[in-house]
Amino acid sequence: MPVGRTEAQVRPGVEADLGALTDLYNHYVRETSITFDTAVFTPEARHSWLLSHPEDGPHRLMVATDADSQRLLGYATSSAFRPKPAYATSVEVTVYVAPDAGGRGIGTLLYESLFDALAGEDLHRAYAGIALPNEASVRLHERFGFQHVGTYQEVGRKFGRYWDVAWYEKKLNG
Repeated sequence: MPVGRTEAQVRPGVEADLGALTDLYNHYVRETSITFDTAVFTPEARHSWLLSHPEDGPHRLMVATDADSQRLLGYATSSAFRPKPAYATSVEVTVYVAPDAGGRGIGTLLYESLFDALAGEDLHRAYAGIALPNEASVRLHERFGFQHVGTYQEVGRKFGRYWDVAWYEKKLNG
């Protein structure tokens, strides 16, 4: 897909991506309220997270890279929604885009690939929590058919203030 002046490609994430994935996530930990993690990670600390997203099954990791340089432009995941067995057909999805790659369709490309990969899985619903305000994320999720189902008021504290989280839901297979 053309992205600005570069071509982007999407593929499943692999172990060789771990450093770049950790660096990108740590940017959001340090600089934004988008994640409620407050301490940065080492690649070693994120290794089990990477392994929890194999190339098949309902829990996936898709990465977008620059076709020429292979630089990480972003990633999207589907993860367990809750640990109890009755939630197995639900996933929580998220997308992170490199700060200098925003507004170029990377999030859309990642979600298209992720939802295509999940199409054959025994999944019923996808959920996304969006720390507010985040109009770009709200627009992205609504574009993919997510509907707002509620907002947790002042549910997380980061950077000395409380943040609301809006929850969105999307029907998947079956």
